[in-house]
Amino acid sequence: MFDFERLDVYQLVREQNIKVLRYIYKQKEIDDQIKDQWKKASMNIVLYLAEATGKMNNPDKRHFLTNSRSSVFEAVAILEVVRDLGFIEENLYTEIYNGYERASKMLLGMIRSYK
Repeated sequence: MFDFERLDVYQLVREQNIKVLRYIYKQKEIDDQIKDQWKKASMNIVLYLAEATGKMNNPDKRHFLTNSRSSVFEAVAILEVVRDLGFIEENLYTEIYNGYERASKMLLGMIRSYK
């Protein structure tokens, strides 16, 4: 097992990513560019987190964790646009939003731990 797989935040963002990708793949009415950017942001959350765990010094770890958290913010901004356009049901919006918020807080805690 890799180190990142042991992290609660990794399990959270992995599950979050699955929800988001399943939703995106079913959507026909959302612009492809918006879907592609959301997929990229969603994948980057997971990928930057995994990459951070492989770094050997704290500044590098913080850098990639910060990138992961920045990708959470980007994904939330896209989620809100999708909601504002009426393309997502409120209950699913809230579920995904809450997952992003929880991930952001967990990532912030990790970032602060590497000071």
